[in-house]
Amino acid sequence: MNELEKMRRGELADMSSPELQTSFIHAKKLLARLRTMSSYDEGYRELLNNLIPDIPDTSIVCPPFHCDHGHGIRLGEHVFVNANCTFLDGAYITIGNYTLVGPDVKIYTPHHPMDYVARRESKEHAYPVTIGDDCWIGGGAIICPGVTIGNRCVIGAGSVVTKDVADDSVVAGNPAVIIRRSSDGAEESATF
Repeated sequence: MNELEKMRRGELADMSSPELQTSFIHAKKLLARLRTMSSYDEGYRELLNNLIPDIPDTSIVCPPFHCDHGHGIRLGEHVFVNANCTFLDGAYITIGNYTLVGPDVKIYTPHHPMDYVARRESKEHAYPVTIGDDCWIGGGAIICPGVTIGNRCVIGAGSVVTKDVADDSVVAGNPAVIIRRSSDGAEESATF
């Protein structure tokens, strides 16, 4: 198993490996070109398709955009990603249909070892982030590694989501807490 496969599986992977470095460099070159364009410019969509394979024609990623690889990002239909978002896609980042991602949203999958000696090496884990259909991720929100956000959720602007969020939840804060459940309208409060 190569280091890219280890990374995608959440195993400890060596970020200095040739295949991961090649992937980083490929993405950085495409991102540098995309930063000089608007999403309406000729050639933008072709570059975006090269960065994020299989992106639906109905989905939009506004520049500037930042990511580690691009090929770890899986977007549903009618997804809108606003300007200046960062998706660190060591593990897969999956975003469902009709989800809106506000500006400056950060989605992180890398997780460094907790032991300081182990952090000196160029190895890390990556844990997938999944966001359901019909969600709204408010501007400046941070989604941490391994988090799953259910369908029809709203994440308040500036929130830091460290744990899974159930369907139909409205969460906000640092760390994010449930402030309302959309399905029943009941007020809840639980630390995330």
